[in-house]
Amino acid sequence: MNFTAPPARHLLLLCGVGLVMLIAACRTQQRSIRPLTEMEVVRLERSNERPRRRNCQDREGYDPAIYSPPMRYVRVNFHFMNHSDSSANYSIKTGTHFARDLIAQANSDLSKNASMNLPLGNTTPTYPTQYRYVLSPAKNNPDGEGIYFHYDDELYYFIHEGRNRNSTSKKVLEKYCVQPDSVLNVFVMPHHPDSVASKTYRERQTGIALGTSIKISGIVEKKGYQPWLFRGLLNHEIGHVLGIHHTWRSNDGCDDTPRHPNCWHRTKDGSACDSLNSNNVMDYNLNQNAWTPCQLSKIHRNFANISSKQRKLLVRNWCDLDTTQNISIRDSVHWSVSRDLAGHLTVESGGVLKISCRASFPKDGQITVMPGAELILDEAFLHSDCGGSWAGIKLVEERGQTVGRVTFIGEPKIHHTTVFAPPTNRPGD
Repeated sequence: MNFTAPPARHLLLLCGVGLVMLIAACRTQQRSIRPLTEMEVVRLERSNERPRRRNCQDREGYDPAIYSPPMRYVRVNFHFMNHSDSSANYSIKTGTHFARDLIAQANSDLSKNASMNLPLGNTTPTYPTQYRYVLSPAKNNPDGEGIYFHYDDELYYFIHEGRNRNSTSKKVLEKYCVQPDSVLNVFVMPHHPDSVASKTYRERQTGIALGTSIKISGIVEKKGYQPWLFRGLLNHEIGHVLGIHHTWRSNDGCDDTPRHPNCWHRTKDGSACDSLNSNNVMDYNLNQNAWTPCQLSKIHRNFANISSKQRKLLVRNWCDLDTTQNISIRDSVHWSVSRDLAGHLTVESGGVLKISCRASFPKDGQITVMPGAELILDEAFLHSDCGGSWAGIKLVEERGQTVGRVTFIGEPKIHHTTVFAPPTNRPGD
């Protein structure tokens, strides 16, 4: 049998490919990943010379100019309260469509966030709100939509002024709320017909926030109006639940929400309302479509607080490992606010990450410290806020390179992992 040798250029190509594969194999063999051990931790005591980490609940830390919050989804449901004869509110079909459209319109404003009208000539930055609403069914009816219809002659109505006022009453909530510990309940209630018949009663769009529920009224009376007309009312009342307040009449704790005459819209009558009309979501105005940086920092601070009522309303979309959301640290970075990670965290060679607050990791998520990198845990709290465990801290070793450094300042806590659980752990969160 004859044998023909391949051309020399083919031999060179084959040798080149083989050499590349050999180098890659050698590099793979030279690199290993292993758990951090207790003996490798550099421990530094807290001293007067070393300033304490900032309070993890400081609002300034959540300012969207320096903090990029993940998208948050607030679970909501709807309750349409009606008279027993079905005459006082929308039908099931119409009400269902109304609730869906109202959520969509409210989310539309959340996705746009308009620039502030006030103060005149302002340069207030506009940032993404980074939260939306999702309809949520009851746990015992996962195929449902989270839209309910109730027929109750004693509790169907809303009265916001006068001696029979019931706007602050929680009776209807106590009877009809569904999962109020984890879902924001929205009650759509008509004004009482006897109140409407009075010449002194104002039949207007109004609402009130009570704990993790809200009541809104003045919608049913405007049958035929499109849901988008009420999106500001919904966003305003939910804003109260999320921790922001009226801006025009008192100090709401934000410097970027100035006081003003609370004009409903711009007028042409020579009054202050010719120009001083607000469009902020927490004022009473025609638009209610602007959220300031301070207001957003308050909302996202509450979302990040593991003991807050606002956090309990969120879809826990940080619990399933999503490698498309991996984070790599290449510079010197300080996390002085609480964070919920959905992917892996890697401190790259030359990078320094200092964590001074809480950080949650998804199931099987891990921290990887590359050679020449440093991870500093300044009384940090690392855990999994998902009812499971995470994979802990790993070191990458490469031949000829310095292993990454992990430094503990004070007493950091590492919970919910079996990989390096140091004695600094204490029960509970």
